[in-house]
Amino acid sequence: MIAEPRFKLRIRAAQRSSAALAALVASCALASSATGSDPADSPPTFTEHVAPIIFRNCASCHRPGEIGPFPLLAYPDVRRRARQIAEVTESKFMPPWHAELGHVEFLSPRVLSEQQIATLRRWFEAGAPEGDPKKLPKPPEFPEGWQLGKPDLVLKMDRPFQLYAEGKDVYRNFVFPLNLPEDKWVRAVEFRPSARSIVHHALFFLDTTGAAREADAAEPEPGFQEKGRLTLRFTPVGGWAVGSNVRVLPEGLAYRYPKDADFVVQTHFHPSGKVEEEQTTIGLYFADQPPKRSFVGIQLPPAFGEISGLDIPAGESHYVVRDAFTLPVEVEAFSVAPHAHYLGKTLTMKARFSDGREQVLLRIPEWDFAWQEQYGFKQRVTLPKGTRLETELVYDNSADNPRNPTSPPVRVRWGPMSTDEMGSITLHVVAAREEDTAVLEEALKDHIADLVIDRALQRPRGNQIVKAMLLRFDRNGDGDIDAEERPELRNFIKNQGWLPGGLNNSF
Repeated sequence: MIAEPRFKLRIRAAQRSSAALAALVASCALASSATGSDPADSPPTFTEHVAPIIFRNCASCHRPGEIGPFPLLAYPDVRRRARQIAEVTESKFMPPWHAELGHVEFLSPRVLSEQQIATLRRWFEAGAPEGDPKKLPKPPEFPEGWQLGKPDLVLKMDRPFQLYAEGKDVYRNFVFPLNLPEDKWVRAVEFRPSARSIVHHALFFLDTTGAAREADAAEPEPGFQEKGRLTLRFTPVGGWAVGSNVRVLPEGLAYRYPKDADFVVQTHFHPSGKVEEEQTTIGLYFADQPPKRSFVGIQLPPAFGEISGLDIPAGESHYVVRDAFTLPVEVEAFSVAPHAHYLGKTLTMKARFSDGREQVLLRIPEWDFAWQEQYGFKQRVTLPKGTRLETELVYDNSADNPRNPTSPPVRVRWGPMSTDEMGSITLHVVAAREEDTAVLEEALKDHIADLVIDRALQRPRGNQIVKAMLLRFDRNGDGDIDAEERPELRNFIKNQGWLPGGLNNSF
């Protein structure tokens, strides 16, 4: 059976519980362990007990112009949703936070304390009393239109792109001329889609070749369709996905934007059931000075799993994809970002040290395609040379998966559409010594090349590319590429530009 339209999938997934009406919204960007006093001998009130929780944990997204579909800035707004708030916080459905705690300490985890959750329940059961207006704390103030304040440079599509009501997902690239007078260093990018319901994610690139402008000019509609894997020629500089909050790179880190570069956004659209228009606005925040350090994204499996051989049979409830990479140098990890589609179930990345110890860096016990983000570490995690990074992605393609987009389930392979599947976890790191950065990047390229070789050798021997590869690099004629023959083939693949993905692809 063909996949249902995206808006129907949302409705079907939301039927899991009455609280799931809030499934597609973000209810907080600021975490807080603080709460108002909550005397056991009297019911909580909004002004004294509930407002501090809501203002600190929900208002940043539940306000006009943000992702929340309704505001939570005033007593009447919160009162009418008292039951729903109690239910979604008790189930831990809201605030939206999917990373398992207790392994590493994350930066600003959106998790309410048990006392805060109990306060919201007691307030609802007491009839949601307002309390003394004089005790109402001052509502939070937010920068006008931008989460990080006024950007140094604002980019906007000169005309909107129209997406049809129903049909296949669309990947389209949009070009934003930067026209920089000199090289700049960018510490943060704020991506603001105008039609959030149809934009799932976006990848950011820099193009210094002019190829993106040419491709854009060749098509009558805004942007251009990917042809011949053109974006492989561009430099990846991050991205955005549903659930992402604006992240500022740690102090001393930034992306270099050459003065002759264009900013290219590859946007993944999914139809919502009605014709909609998207006119993206982007804010760039410059660093005061060039960074002294560089960073690298270690993505496992690389290229969002494009060469992982992902092929999930219909009905399979525990399909596993694994990848591993041994660090050639010591690094310090500062954030981690997962990605998968509807069938993702459990995503885990761990570090295995040479002395046998293990450290879980990220575990998502219940993946949610509709809410993806980058998790920052409160303190950098030191990973010595020789540490083995291991990623395990588990998929559920059974009828028991409420997020499965097809009913009955069908075979699903790797692909860019929402109803295809992919997956990876990206760890962002800084080499302990700047001169080791190049060593790390080269080792990652070797890892990707090895996966390309292994994947090619798994294909039928009738494949002409594999035949040619064996003929040229199988020096001993044993019908395989052994350890002695592999380095030459690996270098050939790298020099030919056959490596998919980029070292900084992430959300």
